Amino acid sequence: MEFFKYKQPLDFMKKSKIAMTISIILMLASYAILASKGLNYGIDFAGGTIVQVKYDKQAPIEKIRSRLSENKLFDNATITKFGSPNEIIIRMKKSTASVTKNIGNVTRKALKGTGNFKIRRVDIVGPKVGSELKKKGLMALFLSVAAILIYVAFRFEWRFAVASIVALIHDVSIAMGAVSLFQIDVNLDVLAAILTLLGYSLNDTIIVFDRIREGITRSKNINLTEIINESITRTLARTTLTSLTTFFVVFTLFMFGGAIIHAFAFTLLVGIVVGTYSSIFVASPILILFGFDVKNYHAQLAEKAKREAEKNRMREQYESGVM
Repeated sequence: MEFFKYKQPLDFMKKSKIAMTISIILMLASYAILASKGLNYGIDFAGGTIVQVKYDKQAPIEKIRSRLSENKLFDNATITKFGSPNEIIIRMKKSTASVTKNIGNVTRKALKGTGNFKIRRVDIVGPKVGSELKKKGLMALFLSVAAILIYVAFRFEWRFAVASIVALIHDVSIAMGAVSLFQIDVNLDVLAAILTLLGYSLNDTIIVFDRIREGITRSKNINLTEIINESITRTLARTTLTSLTTFFVVFTLFMFGGAIIHAFAFTLLVGIVVGTYSSIFVASPILILFGFDVKNYHAQLAEKAKREAEKNRMREQYESGVM
């Protein structure tokens, strides 16, 4: 089914310089935000204690703060709304030294008289465990990028591999910049969103690269810019429909999935937009920037085909007993 029909390929590469300039500005802005604001590590990585409390009506935040201040266990604790005005999250950056105590019961006793409520969740992560999770999370990220680099270099050509990695760095940088800007808690769910983004963005880039390689191989045209424009135009319908479908699903999760999935959905929303954009305006122009030579690639393919034909001829001679 074709939703978009074009008689002539769209000239995407004509806008590539403007697009690359915008990308560089966004990446530099993301790095500046990360340097100034940093990442707001949640308890998964920083360690600490979280207590989720739900009231039967709007939570009296000031009264809760006043009551908790009377207990040294809650020193420097932050109280914020969680999803709805009825629910709050009590965060303590330390994982309570008195883990032997039931922190839920302590909280229940401290909040007595603030209204009808129930303790819905208590999460405690020690600093050592948090540090280990952070280290393993970063390792997973770097190993994923390394595996992607090897896969794309093997399947295509080294310039394609470098282009795809640059596009992935672009996507992750902007996504993390947005996470830092809005001070989203960085927990395992954000890491999961980043790893999902790597796969999503790479898949989109591979689709475009497949069409570009097909155009290079089959077409007699040696103008790489024209081949890229034609290839992107051919994949535009698929890219648009896939991206919009995914975007609407994740947007629904963001709006109605509740506060607990908010960070995951937000990171993916940003990632889907920049991932789709980078497949067209970041990964593809880098092939031109790196001087990919279509004529030389044709010569390599011809040489490869010649070697393969020679190998087959020698095999046939050997099997027939003629050498």
